[in-house]
Amino acid sequence: MKKFNRRSILKGLLNGSAVGVALPVLDMFLDDNGKAFAATGQRIPVRFGTWVWGCGHIPERWIPTTTGFDYTMPADLEPIAPYRDKIALFSGFDVKLDGVPNKPHITGCLGLRTGIPVPSEKVEAPTLDVLISDAIGQSTRFRSIEVSTSGIQRSYSFRAAGSPNPSEVSPLTLYQRIFGDGFQDPNATTFTPDPATMVHKSVLSAIAEERRHLMRQVGAADRRRLDEYFTSIRQLENQLALQLQPPAPVENFTMPEPPPELELDSEMDNVLVTHRLMSDLLAKALQCNQTHVINVLLSDTTSNLRRRGSTTTHHTLTHEEPVNPELGYQEQVGWFATQSMLAWRDFLDSLAKIPEGDGTLLDNCLILAHSDCSIAKSHSVEGIPTMVAGGAGDRIRTGYHMAGRADPVSRIGLTIQQAMGLPVERWGTNSMETNRNIPELLT
Repeated sequence: MKKFNRRSILKGLLNGSAVGVALPVLDMFLDDNGKAFAATGQRIPVRFGTWVWGCGHIPERWIPTTTGFDYTMPADLEPIAPYRDKIALFSGFDVKLDGVPNKPHITGCLGLRTGIPVPSEKVEAPTLDVLISDAIGQSTRFRSIEVSTSGIQRSYSFRAAGSPNPSEVSPLTLYQRIFGDGFQDPNATTFTPDPATMVHKSVLSAIAEERRHLMRQVGAADRRRLDEYFTSIRQLENQLALQLQPPAPVENFTMPEPPPELELDSEMDNVLVTHRLMSDLLAKALQCNQTHVINVLLSDTTSNLRRRGSTTTHHTLTHEEPVNPELGYQEQVGWFATQSMLAWRDFLDSLAKIPEGDGTLLDNCLILAHSDCSIAKSHSVEGIPTMVAGGAGDRIRTGYHMAGRADPVSRIGLTIQQAMGLPVERWGTNSMETNRNIPELLT
């Protein structure tokens, strides 16, 4: 009797011509736990992402009054109540400045992502998403994919100073990048390598010896500069090599429809539509392993979001809106905070609705969600609101609130890297340097 595996093709004849149909990922191909392929022991991949919203939070509406698993969700977290068990909530973790000037909306965001208190975007270390993509992004077509949903081209994913990974701002452009030229349907019955890809791969291979020869001749500074440049070349080589191989079939994958052309602006209603479309496309990209790392920016950290019919931005309101004496907080600022959490729920919906293995795509993701400050009016980098969502393939524990009590936020970044399999024992610099992970987060 013929034995089937996940790469089997069902073959037959149609009008005298041979035809073949690839198989999806079936339960019979997985182990008893539904976490790995039985034949090879290869686990279903764990993906990583970041999701950023600007201008912090209103503490009394965001921070639970108790810690542990039995905490009560405050008002601004009510939109994500359906994902309570899939989220670990962190409050009271700080970016330590060590005398570095706090550049509003930058120092907190990049300090959290690098473990270094930085006074500008000239950050001297890769952000943690880049460290993780270097470890888990080698086998995918895109090392990472960045998007910005509020009509502004901005990214907080950095490999080196002054060179952020650029974001897509249009759902249609994102669709064309992922599912346009170069995309190979993992469940297609045939595979034909793109001739242009073969030519590009050959050209890069042809210069390999010259590249090595040049590296032997330059000084240390130029070697560092060239190494950064050639890293991108090596990434391209890997991506091209992958495109010359047929992709593995993917369970439950269907080709998404192209999104409509949208008016790209910062009006909240429009941003939510753009964000939902891009979230669905990113989820599909993760599902069919076009990438294992994504970075989503709901709004610039100096939040450019605005209400319909208004020219006043969320950021401006955090500084100019008076506190409502009856409510005890800035009412319009509170509206934007709630809308941000509604968008966060939409993003989680996109991951959770895709079945994978014995759970969902969300169960095989680790998503770090954070803002850039705690209270935007004061630009405070103490107590930056932070969450971790997903299951990371059973590598993390969720469903609770943990208070950091002024610990460095780099503890969260260190733990995330360890959960994603990076062999790192310490992370950060000066007061942000730590070898203390968060054991409550690791299973």
